[in-house]
Amino acid sequence: MRFSDIHGLTKTKHHLISSVQRNKVAHAQLFSGVEGSALLPMALAYGTYLNCEHPGDTDACGECAACTKSLKYVHPDIHFIYPVSGTEEVKVKDAVSKVFLPAWRKFLLASPYGNVVDWAITFGGENKNLNISKEESRQMIDALSLTAFEGRYKIMLIWMPEYLHPFAANGILKLLEEPAANTVFLLVSPQKDRLLGTIRSRTQLVQIPAFSDEEMVHILTREYQLDEEKARQLAQLADGSLRTALQLHEEADLNLHDMFIDWMRLCFARDYLKISDTADKFAGLAKAAQKTFLLYGLQILRESLVAGFEEDKLLRIRGNSRTFVKKFSQTLNMAAIDLLAAKISDAHYYLERNANAKIVFMNLSMIFTKSFNR
Repeated sequence: MRFSDIHGLTKTKHHLISSVQRNKVAHAQLFSGVEGSALLPMALAYGTYLNCEHPGDTDACGECAACTKSLKYVHPDIHFIYPVSGTEEVKVKDAVSKVFLPAWRKFLLASPYGNVVDWAITFGGENKNLNISKEESRQMIDALSLTAFEGRYKIMLIWMPEYLHPFAANGILKLLEEPAANTVFLLVSPQKDRLLGTIRSRTQLVQIPAFSDEEMVHILTREYQLDEEKARQLAQLADGSLRTALQLHEEADLNLHDMFIDWMRLCFARDYLKISDTADKFAGLAKAAQKTFLLYGLQILRESLVAGFEEDKLLRIRGNSRTFVKKFSQTLNMAAIDLLAAKISDAHYYLERNANAKIVFMNLSMIFTKSFNR
């Protein structure tokens, strides 16, 4: 992974590159931010840059021997630790990171924005309790006991350190306190508050911002070939997490905005026969699609609340959707928006617990019908 493979986040990239150029590389750094954002990709790109033989002003060269190995995740001086579990082929007592290294490389190449669920599916540990065992601390000590093989830095990247077993967590404290020369620890965690305070205090925090809506739209349209309108809908729902956006697209490949407009028009017109047909249609969707549609409804209500105060600069929605939101906000007062947001959240809760979807959407439709200002 190189910095050029990550769209946007210019300030963060500049900060990391500058630290190398000024020879101010902290020996232990904690990359933290929103799950599904560029946490792991940024740490990987930083590791590539640290050992690049011909680093440029804005990125690693991508052509030297060190970069070639780093981009395939086979550099001998870049070590990886990550949560694992026993599988059908690997006993629990033998489950350590290096056993699953081929699967890890496959995961990094295919899903660098993924989470532990995606990783567990990749190596076959789904429905198991993942952790970083105390044996891993011994593996780390062995890996770092030797000098760098061919790179400038010896790098230990620990992904999801909140999964460290207490013995393993205590075992690496000494390493973090007194690292060997030219050794860099890169901890990557979306939940830094779950880490031991003693670990957090020994690391320099690198806060990775979530992707902005515009950055997300660029990624979804350029790299995943989604149309812009769909990409904007997903960006608003994902709150900076590329993984969430891709998951929502996979689970609910629908035109959420047109569906919502048509539904609201029927509710406003009190066309109960067509409302009933629409509730049937919604009930026929996959559960993931139903929940995504409700989340989109919550987002529209949020935008309507902002539009009601005529705060256009705070509106995240664009194009024809923005025009609709402005008109929609005129049909609801603040109390109605507050009530509807609560009812949509309730409906989402009920669907999670296998309530009858037709009844849930029909009930929600009746509440919307009564709430409109006419």
